[in-house]
Amino acid sequence: MMAFADEPQPVAQVGNTTYMSAQDAIGHTSLKNNTVTLLTDTTESITVTPPKVVRGVTLELNGHALNASNTTAITIPANMQLTITGSGTVAGGDNPAIDCRGASRIQGGNFTSNTTLMRFAETGSASAEASISAGTFTAPTLIGMLDDAEHLGYVSIRGGEYHGAIPAGLDTLVLMGGSFSTTENLTPYLADMAGLIPNGDDGMFNISELAISSDYPTVALEQGSTLQKLTNDSLLDLTRTKLNGISDYRLVADVEQLQALNKQIELALQAVAKRKAFDAVSQTVTITATRNETTDGGADPQFRTSGHDEISTQVTVNIKSIAKPEEPDKPNEPGKPAEPKQQPDIPRTGSAVQALAIASLLLLVAAAVCAFITNRLRSS
Repeated sequence: MMAFADEPQPVAQVGNTTYMSAQDAIGHTSLKNNTVTLLTDTTESITVTPPKVVRGVTLELNGHALNASNTTAITIPANMQLTITGSGTVAGGDNPAIDCRGASRIQGGNFTSNTTLMRFAETGSASAEASISAGTFTAPTLIGMLDDAEHLGYVSIRGGEYHGAIPAGLDTLVLMGGSFSTTENLTPYLADMAGLIPNGDDGMFNISELAISSDYPTVALEQGSTLQKLTNDSLLDLTRTKLNGISDYRLVADVEQLQALNKQIELALQAVAKRKAFDAVSQTVTITATRNETTDGGADPQFRTSGHDEISTQVTVNIKSIAKPEEPDKPNEPGKPAEPKQQPDIPRTGSAVQALAIASLLLLVAAAVCAFITNRLRSS
């Protein structure tokens, strides 16, 4: 009985077969069954090296602990993929919990370390790719680069709880979700700090899901001074449309809808110039979060895409009549009777003066003749 009790217990299982170490189990995975399930706590440092035909392995923690022995708890070489699921613990101790040059998918578990928790590497020949959607992560430094790394690789955080610091300068890290104990250095990885929301009284900060928000989804242009053709950026500014939670996307307005809006604005500007009224118009413009791309259409390695599909929102711009129509001319008031015109003074120079003198003499002669005739009649 004692002999049976002292026999070593199997540590991991693949299919119906058990193995005395997780490393041995990884070496016996296949295309049909590539899941390694822990059966008990174990102290060993494992490397994802399955048979050559297998490129991806799933590690089901199954409520148990994988404790590092003398080096990093889990090492993922280039061109290999490891998915970690279930509840349980991966403890690096004085070593990292994960070193990744290949691809990793973390969908659960509790990860701890007294140093850098997870290290990634992109070199000239290989690039790490990691997607973290769930789990609890605790360490002084949560994410870092391996010593020979040129860049971090593409690492996206979609969920999970993080206790520790994320250093600055990780150029291809994107944050789309998760809860963080500190906001230090998070700003470079967010499109807008509005995506970082305090979470009640536990001191954590939540990153919202990838979302587009507009402070003014409907705006009205009413003053002539504000009426002008809109570019993509000026439309975003006008409606205060922003992207929360991720930094490798940009906001783009639908080209045809923006052109239609600018056509309406052009007609309105023409009406304003002629002091004519125009009917109020309304144009809805769809704004989409689209992945950053290089000029040749490829994905920019500095802004690798996330797993999110493109998302959209709509804003509406209303243009109201901003110019009053010309007022018709007022009818003329009835004219007043014209005052008699004063005769102009006759100039008193030259021949006019002589004519005036002769007229005066003739009047004197006529008066004298009238007086003579009157006296003769009285005497007779």
